[in-house]
Amino acid sequence: MNGKSGFALVTGASRGIGQAVLERLAGDGFAVVGTATTEEGAMRIGELLSRHGCPGTGWMLDLGRTDASTMEESVRGFETTFGPVRVLVNNAGIARDDLMLRMDEEAWQAVLEVDLTAVFRLTRICLRTMLKERWGRIINMASVVALSGNPGQVNYAAAKGGLLGLTRSLAQEVGSRGITVNAVAPGFIETDMTRALNPQQRERLTDRIPLRRLGTPVDVAACVGFLASPGAGYITGETLQVNGGMYMS
Repeated sequence: MNGKSGFALVTGASRGIGQAVLERLAGDGFAVVGTATTEEGAMRIGELLSRHGCPGTGWMLDLGRTDASTMEESVRGFETTFGPVRVLVNNAGIARDDLMLRMDEEAWQAVLEVDLTAVFRLTRICLRTMLKERWGRIINMASVVALSGNPGQVNYAAAKGGLLGLTRSLAQEVGSRGITVNAVAPGFIETDMTRALNPQQRERLTDRIPLRRLGTPVDVAACVGFLASPGAGYITGETLQVNGGMYMS
């Protein structure tokens, strides 16, 4: 089965890692649907794809507020236009950091809803087509903190840790139908937040990383591109760590 005969769906694709993943998959020959939480973000995705001459579109999707039936209606609509969904990259996520004793239940629930429950909903929708077609790539964006933990992020680490368990369990459920399920766990990546660090803060951060640099969204996108490719067809249930050696297991 040629995975490029349908489309790839990338959540949280309007900036950062998600945008790099969208560009990588488009460059690899996929039609791409990228989601953003605002109409403006969805329009930017569509314009980006158009500038590069790539098929696809943007989709305004607030994972924390959109019910499963609305998600499914949209996915089926995209399948009418672009063919079956072949690749799903669950990249969108939020963080609401605080120490546990100060964290309220809203912060706990909001992160679990977007970073884990919404992944379950959207993946289940896309699976129906993948099972029928007997081909699919599901790639979940986790985090190094799912493995190492991090103070002030019990909600985020719990959600991303749950995502790793989901990845391994689902891989066992659907492997016989030609569907692989893997996770990518980025470490410290160049973002607007890390670019705002002063030189001393940045030095302390990079001192923790054997490669002595922060990763880039392109570093992460390269791993996603590999997992979505035919060359990764015998890899499933794995977590690919992209952290410069900061955490090894």
